[in-house]
Amino acid sequence: MPRTHSQLPLSAPLAAERSGAAGLFRSVVAGAVALALTGCAVGPDYRPPKTVTPDEWHQLPQTGVRVESADAPLLAAWWTTLNDPQLNEFIERALADNKTVKQAYARVVQARAQRAVAGAGFWPNIGSSTSASRTKSQSSFNERGEAVSMVGENYSGGLSASWELDLFGGQRRSYEAAAAQLAAREADLRDVLVVLLGDVALSYVGVRTAQSRLDFAERNLEAQREALDITRWRATAGLTTVLDVESANTNYQQTRSQIPLLESSLVQNMNRLSVLTGQTPGALEASLQQRKPIPVAPVDVVAGVPADVLRRRPDIRSAERQLAAQTAQVGVATAALYPSLSLNGSISWQALKASDLLDGNRLERNGLTLSLPIFNGGALRQNINVQNALLDQALASYESVVLAAYEEVENALNAWTSEQRRHESLLEAVGSARRAAELALVQYNSGLVDFQTVLTADRQLISLEDSLAVSDGEMTSNLIRLYKALGGGWSVFPAATTGS
Repeated sequence: MPRTHSQLPLSAPLAAERSGAAGLFRSVVAGAVALALTGCAVGPDYRPPKTVTPDEWHQLPQTGVRVESADAPLLAAWWTTLNDPQLNEFIERALADNKTVKQAYARVVQARAQRAVAGAGFWPNIGSSTSASRTKSQSSFNERGEAVSMVGENYSGGLSASWELDLFGGQRRSYEAAAAQLAAREADLRDVLVVLLGDVALSYVGVRTAQSRLDFAERNLEAQREALDITRWRATAGLTTVLDVESANTNYQQTRSQIPLLESSLVQNMNRLSVLTGQTPGALEASLQQRKPIPVAPVDVVAGVPADVLRRRPDIRSAERQLAAQTAQVGVATAALYPSLSLNGSISWQALKASDLLDGNRLERNGLTLSLPIFNGGALRQNINVQNALLDQALASYESVVLAAYEEVENALNAWTSEQRRHESLLEAVGSARRAAELALVQYNSGLVDFQTVLTADRQLISLEDSLAVSDGEMTSNLIRLYKALGGGWSVFPAATTGS
């Protein structure tokens, strides 16, 4: 069976009268401590990765985007630019009660405790023990033949201490890894906040978009119902045919069939918003029942240069800290190849009476324990290979997160500017479609066109008005996605998570 370590104990009791041996031991201890304090930490030292960063955004529009400092207040609290008090209220409620935020904060608390555990390895372990025993035995008989019992008591107490010296930096690397993991968990909490703020705003805009689409659909449905009634009256008077009546009814029922889908979308967004704010589905239905317009996106957007994204986005920060933690783990694995040295000592007292314990027999013991890895089937070196492979994975993950962040910002910039152009065209198209529908109805009543012309104009108007409502929501939603991609809101912390 392979042995993993060779224990070479150097401990021996030192009596007070053996001052020469005691002096030698103190010299050895002092030298070992000095070596531990000045010893090097094996393994690679962490250096931040060199990341290729573009000088400017590829899709940066000519107007509408202001390149400002990464700490611009407008970017830190971007949702306030939508000027919607109810959205601000939902944001505050989500920060206070969202369950994902609470989970992320609990992970920070856990990582903070794990760092403290790693830091405890620098200090000695000190313990104490006490014991008391009483024995009773029948050893003989007296002259009268009565049994004579002997009672004995024994009391002992002591202190013990041990301290593993960090000769080759294994403990230091463990602490570095724990500290980096804590920073990663804090960055994860910030990332949860960025995602949460964006999701709350997107769900709120989804509610208002569904309501806007319902307004258009219900208004068009009422107009089509009136047109159907007129067509039926004209058919009864012999002014038109049953074909026109059936066509009008088809148009009416088609619009009517869209309303349940829009109502379902409205309920889903309400439920999503309820859950994001830490409430049960349906809890916000009453407060959102009153229909309000879609929040209007501002004309200008605050954005920094690509290098700002590296500093601002918490998911990039988390990946970088994970890389630092894994670098330290390589040092931990490397330190296992080297000897370890521990100081240990104890002092104990023994007495036959509890009151005499401190004045009883005293025994002191001090020593060194040296552990040498001799043979373990190559497990220690293979573990270094494992940690180096994990380091390569962490580096690739960091680079992937950086590229994905740049891609997300570029796509968000493009979507925001493209939707602006689309929205302008839809506004003009809806205006023309409304005039065309009105003109078609007038000409039909005058007998100049057939009913199919009216139906075609109505269908175009309904489709364009619905597209415009969707575009209104997309304009604001794309702005939200852009601020989310830029890392806006990462510095916002709810009161429940600001403890140290």
